[in-house]
Amino acid sequence: MMKLLPALTFIAAIGSGVLGGVFFAFSNFVMAALARLPVPAGIAAMNSINITVITPAFMTALFGTGLICLVLIAAGIMGWSQSGSYWLLAGAVIYLVGNPIVTMVFNVPLNNALAAVDPASSTGAAVWANHLSQWVMWNHVRTITAIVAMACFILALT
Repeated sequence: MMKLLPALTFIAAIGSGVLGGVFFAFSNFVMAALARLPVPAGIAAMNSINITVITPAFMTALFGTGLICLVLIAAGIMGWSQSGSYWLLAGAVIYLVGNPIVTMVFNVPLNNALAAVDPASSTGAAVWANHLSQWVMWNHVRTITAIVAMACFILALT
């Protein structure tokens, strides 16, 4: 297991970086672009994104990195006295809490609520306004935690 640790840490750094980049794009310009559209078009575009994002590549990056983080947490605890173990543990915990958990607890329910409304209704407009503020706020959390986790994994390797 210890021989695999550097490779797993490297893969976790790459996975965290990829997701940090995806989430950074949404936080910085994708959601702002969708907010500029008429409400029904913005809702339709976001709903389309929420369907098309479910790909093997994205799910592997999000949840595969999470599974690796579970292994890294165990390795960090078992090898606590070794150099970089605290960075390893910090990166893994930060990633798990800030990405798969935030996604499932906050972003996915907001996506589901958006998918359930009539985009042309006043309820749809209210849900969209809430989505734009709340979803983006939680996406900022995902962006920051993915980038911080990546940095921790890099520091664990040095």
